[in-house]
Amino acid sequence: MSLLRQTTVASRSLSRPLAALAGSAARASPAISTPASQKRGRATAVDPNDPAATGLPLSSSSISSTAASAEGVIRHNWTRKEVQTIYDSPLLDLVFRSASVHRQHHPVNRVQLCTLMNIKEGGCSEDCGYCSQSSKYETPSNASKLEDLETVLSEARKAKANGSTRFCMGAAWREVGGRKRGFNRILDMVREIRGMGMEVCTTLGMLTTEQAKALKEAGLTAYNHNLDTSREYYGKVVTTRSYDDRIGTIANVREAGISVCSGGILGLGEQHEDRVGLIWEMSTLPEHPESFPVNALVAIPGTPMEGNEPISFQDMLRTVATARIVLPGSIIRLAAGRHLFTESEQAMALLAGANAIFTGERMLTTPTSSWDEDKAMLGRWGLRGMESFEDKTMVSHKSFEVVDRVSVEERRAKADASQAFQAA
Repeated sequence: MSLLRQTTVASRSLSRPLAALAGSAARASPAISTPASQKRGRATAVDPNDPAATGLPLSSSSISSTAASAEGVIRHNWTRKEVQTIYDSPLLDLVFRSASVHRQHHPVNRVQLCTLMNIKEGGCSEDCGYCSQSSKYETPSNASKLEDLETVLSEARKAKANGSTRFCMGAAWREVGGRKRGFNRILDMVREIRGMGMEVCTTLGMLTTEQAKALKEAGLTAYNHNLDTSREYYGKVVTTRSYDDRIGTIANVREAGISVCSGGILGLGEQHEDRVGLIWEMSTLPEHPESFPVNALVAIPGTPMEGNEPISFQDMLRTVATARIVLPGSIIRLAAGRHLFTESEQAMALLAGANAIFTGERMLTTPTSSWDEDKAMLGRWGLRGMESFEDKTMVSHKSFEVVDRVSVEERRAKADASQAFQAA
């Protein structure tokens, strides 16, 4: 039976399985938002029948109206203390609040499938402590040449056929400068993939304004350039590129009219305040990023961080929920390391405000779930694919079909394959 059914299945939206979790969160903790009178900064009469004003639990029917008056406004003047306060909220309260904000800005049952291809692996001169592609470490990654055009287009066609609407390409470069032939080939890749009706994203290192404009003219949808962590902790992760270098590239991308994709990695050894610092830094940019990818460190043998403890799901969830409240209009993408979390944990992250996942078996040098596995998982939760900005008809009519749960044997086989992949 096909994993995609060509009809809309309205009854399988988040209104049943995921909203039920929101209701549980509401019942667990009563105080989930600041009364509207306090938000306005002046004393007013409190309506005893208004749950938002009294601090009583919100019913499922009152979520959207009360949340709209209290949270979800796009702001660029968040203080770090405000973001920290949100992050430190009781977890179920936090998820309830973030889910309410999410519903104000995004379709609640849509998730975008994205695919990331490594078009030039290894040999990078940077010293990012988490990355297997650095030439400074003995890792499983080997330096390769830039992929040819047809190989990349073939992978993009495969991704589109499997439901991905954004195709991302990564090259292990510090910067684009001095790579004219390779850059021109990438421009051709962007033009061709954009012509397929897909969104196109690249991550190529530092860019000048002129290079960003060339990518824009070729049709690039978004450029990824992560800040990784807080400004304070950044020096313990990377020394070959400054935090301001990254901010500068983001500014060049924005000036060229390209959407910014920028997020971070959890599990680098950072503290809670560093995750807060990352989100706060994003919130103070002239425009919030179009996308905020959240990565969980996949520890690679040979890197300085190979022995790091995996990030807990609670910390991942807290970060996603805080980002959703502070960056209400951004798409939050569950990126590398998603396969380390259970299906139920991933569903909770989607409830909290994540609305895109990377799929297709591999992300640069780390494994991820296959298209079939992800489409089956999303179908069980009543979720639909998000259409491409470039082709609004591409998947808007499709729903993921509900199928039987993956067997224990299949999950064990996948875990074994993942370990073998990392050891290879």
